[in-house]
Amino acid sequence: VQLVESGGGLVQPGGSLRLSCAASGRIFSINPMGWYRQAPGKQRELVATIIRGGSTNYVDSVKGRFTISRDNAKDMVYLQMNNLKPEDTAVYYCNLVISPRNWGQGTQVTVSS
Repeated sequence: VQLVESGGGLVQPGGSLRLSCAASGRIFSINPMGWYRQAPGKQRELVATIIRGGSTNYVDSVKGRFTISRDNAKDMVYLQMNNLKPEDTAVYYCNLVISPRNWGQGTQVTVSS
């Protein structure tokens, strides 16, 4: 089982990024998945979740700006991030919502002018 995140980068405030997560392993394809982030000096937080059927949930700080999606056939999970703010700067990870495991290397998102 393996998780590989990509798509991060440096973007100006108000900009957009689309993160991708390749989640190999059946456990990831059939269970709720989420995007987490960890800012320097802070605990890792879960910001968006999606179940296999497509229903989603978001933490208040990203509602209306972030959209999580998944392609079960391709074992992929995505996070479209719009209107990015400096406080969104963090390393972003994807993983299971319940009992996350086998953390990937994450992808760095930096929002700065």
